Parts: sequence; C-alpha cells; structure tokens
Amino acid sequence: MKSTTVEFAIIGHPNEGKSSVLSTLAEDDSVRVSAIPGETVVCQSFPVRIDGREIIRFTDTPGFQNPRQALAWFQEYEGPEEAMLSAFIEAHEDDPDFHDDCELFRPLIDGAGVIFVVDGSRPLRKVDRAEMEILRLSGAPRMAVINSKEDDSEYLAKWQSEFRKHFNAVRVFNSCRANYRQRIELLESLKSIDQELEPVLRQVVEAFQEDWEIRSQRTAAILTDCLQDILSYRRAVSCKPEDEEHKRRELHSDYTAYVSQREREAQQDMRGLFKHNIFNLKLPPQSILEADLFSDRTWKFLGLTDRQVILAGALGGAALGVGIDAATVGISFGIFSAIGGLIGAGATALKGKDLLAGSRVLGVKMGGELLQVGPVNNIQLLYILLDRGLLFYSHVINWAHGRRDYGQTSQMMLDSGSGKAGFTSLWSREERAVCDRFFRAILKGNEGEIEESSVDLQDLLREQFIKIAEDRVGTKGQPLLPEQSDL
Repeated sequence: MKSTTVEFAIIGHPNEGKSSVLSTLAEDDSVRVSAIPGETVVCQSFPVRIDGREIIRFTDTPGFQNPRQALAWFQEYEGPEEAMLSAFIEAHEDDPDFHDDCELFRPLIDGAGVIFVVDGSRPLRKVDRAEMEILRLSGAPRMAVINSKEDDSEYLAKWQSEFRKHFNAVRVFNSCRANYRQRIELLESLKSIDQELEPVLRQVVEAFQEDWEIRSQRTAAILTDCLQDILSYRRAVSCKPEDEEHKRRELHSDYTAYVSQREREAQQDMRGLFKHNIFNLKLPPQSILEADLFSDRTWKFLGLTDRQVILAGALGGAALGVGIDAATVGISFGIFSAIGGLIGAGATALKGKDLLAGSRVLGVKMGGELLQVGPVNNIQLLYILLDRGLLFYSHVINWAHGRRDYGQTSQMMLDSGSGKAGFTSLWSREERAVCDRFFRAILKGNEGEIEESSVDLQDLLREQFIKIAEDRVGTKGQPLLPEQSDL
C-alpha cells in the first residue's frame, strides 16, 4: 500500500447504494446521496478519525463511464501489468468520454482497495460483467457488496455466483438498515481480501471497538447527569391562597419546560457522540407525574403554633434560617438544607405570627404559603426517563448514516412500539435496586451517595447498551419500545 492509511474506493452506479454504503462505513451523513448520474465527477475522500488520528479512508468515485470500451482496451494491453492503470489514464486523460474512468482508477494506482456496490434487487447486466472484469484485471484487493435495500432476493443467487469469479469476498449488506454490529462485520470481512491488509485492518476494527466503548461510557454519563438534574430539580415560590392554582400551573409549566430542554440537551450530546448531524429523532412529549411534583401546601405560615416556627441568627435584620418540625410532615426540603446548619445554640424562638409578616427567607416573602415543585418522590418518573433515554440511544445507533427517510420512518419506528413493554419493565430485581439506590440518594441529597450510585447506574446503562447494540432486545432487530402512554 502506497498510502500510510488504508484506503478503499467505493465504486458503483447511482441509486444503487454506493453513497449510502460509504456514508454508513465512514459514519458521515454529509455524503451526498443522489440518484442522478454524473453527480460525482471527481473522487472525494472521507477519512475516519479517532482521537484525531486518521485510521481508514473511504473514497467516493464517479463510477464507470464507458466500461465496455475500457475493457476492450485492457484486453488488448500488452505492457507490464503493474503499469496497466497508469497507461490507461495516460492514453485517455484528455478524452472527455473516459473522464470518469480515469478518475476512478487514480485511487487504485495509489494502492486503494475496492468495494464494488450493486443493487441486488435488479438483474445482472452485461455492463456489470464488464466492470467486474476490469476490476479483476486491475489486481486491486476487492470486495463485492450486494446492497439489499429490500427483502427482494430474486436475483441474489446470480449476483453471488458471478461475484465469486471476480472478487476476493462477497457480502450482502443493507446500507439503509445497517447497525453498528453489521458495520463492524463488514469491516471484519475486508480483512480477508488481502493478507497484507489484514494486520492494519485488525487495528482499524479494534480502534472502532475501543472508540465505541468510550462512546458508551460517555453516553451513560450523559444520561445519568440528565436524570440527576431532572430528579433533583426544586423550585419554591410564595403565594396567597387565592393564587394557589395559578401558581401550581405556572410551576408545573416551568418544570415540564425544564425537563424537555434538559432531555433535548442530552439527546443532542448523544447524537454528536455517534456523529449524526442530520438525523434527529423526536420522541413524543413526556408525561410528568403532576401529583408527585408538589408537596401539598408545602410550607404554611398562617396557623402554625409558636413551637413550629424558629427564626435564627438574625444578621442586619434579615432572617437567615428557619427550622420546620411538624410542618414538614416528613418531606425533604432542599431549599432549607443549606441554611439548616445556621440554627444553633443562639437560635431564638419567636412568639407570635406577627413577627413573620414582611420578613424574607432566601428571597421568598413570608406571610402566605410557599409552593414547592420537586423533588419528585415517585420513582416511576425515573423509569420513564430511562426508557426514553434507552429508546433514543437505540434509534441513534441503529440509524445508518446513509439513511435519508427521516420524518416518516422515525414516526413509524415509534408507532411500532405501541402496546409493547418498555426496556426497564424487563429488568431484574438487582437492576431495579441500582435505580432505587440512585433515586433515594438524590432525594437525600447526599453527594457521596449520589456519586457512588451514579457510577453503579452508569455501569448498568452500559450493560443495556451492549444488549441493544447486539440486537438482544426486542424481535427482528427492533428494540422493545416503552408504552406510548408512558412517553
């Protein structure tokens, strides 16, 4: 190989999957997918980089322009075999009728291997045999890919039989449905086309697998951080009794907007990790357990006994701390956790409600009721968000970069899950215990416990990612989807 990086030229006709195969292999959805002949007039390389290092390169080619005439020239050529491609270009580079053929051969001269792509749903033609023979005579390491866009296998056997005469390896590959595992299998198959390529391609596959593991770790961290932010969200506002319903709706609206935004941020980060710039699946709006977000009239000032209100540590006339006993009814208040330590031996029990009028605690005016949204005290929301995160992950890794039917197919994939169980409904008691520890740690607000349980949850998520990537969830390659009512 003349190039320091292993390179493969993708060759084929328009509208037969050439660009889709390239886009999927290179994980690059910027590859132009077009059914119009002549769109590609020069070779364009798409390098694959991991940690800034180029490990493999795929090159889009114009495809053959006059294969029968080119084959006739090759068959009459009498010079050295190793100079045949260069001699063809030298003889035809000024002839516009052979522009595409000359351009196609340039990466082969530089040592590129060949991936020849055909549409397996159509019959074999004489021009296909001419192209195969030219590639055989070129001496380049080569693989034939039968792009099976549908389940149509009527001509598959004929294609496979003809390909075995001209190529070192033959693969059936659906470029618009290929997932990560199938992509790796195709790269693994490339090792067999030339012994000299095997060591470097083994390193390429290992690099892809290591990179995938790093992506999985980062995705688990992204989802865990998102869950922690959503579940630990708390906000409190003061209100008068007559404004309670309005304030409740306002708080609820703010919270659902926060959840949606935070989830979109996590999804965007996941898309970036898996190099999706165009594909963007939109999950249905999530339901929020409204009854579990609000503590019923969280903090009542009016009507409290003197023993139930303690105002401590006055500094410059401002109230710094408030302790609540019976009024809390066992509910955790995050807004008080930071000031609880200020209540000490110097605390003074205040007598009478009048002292509360007009006072402020943490910017909240006293003298009415304090409504608080969050923290969520029903673990079901955690499972809903987990199901949504795993659903999005499943579609991201299974959406081939060469695919272009975004909106319609995305909705079909979501609708197909109606009535099936969610991911988490199939989890074992041990797996659910991990979620329970994480949820309780967030409710308690203990940073040490949150950090420890987050690590365990990320380990659990990575295990689920492996099952999804290996098609061990759901049937016929489709993951089980959460109930639509839970989304």
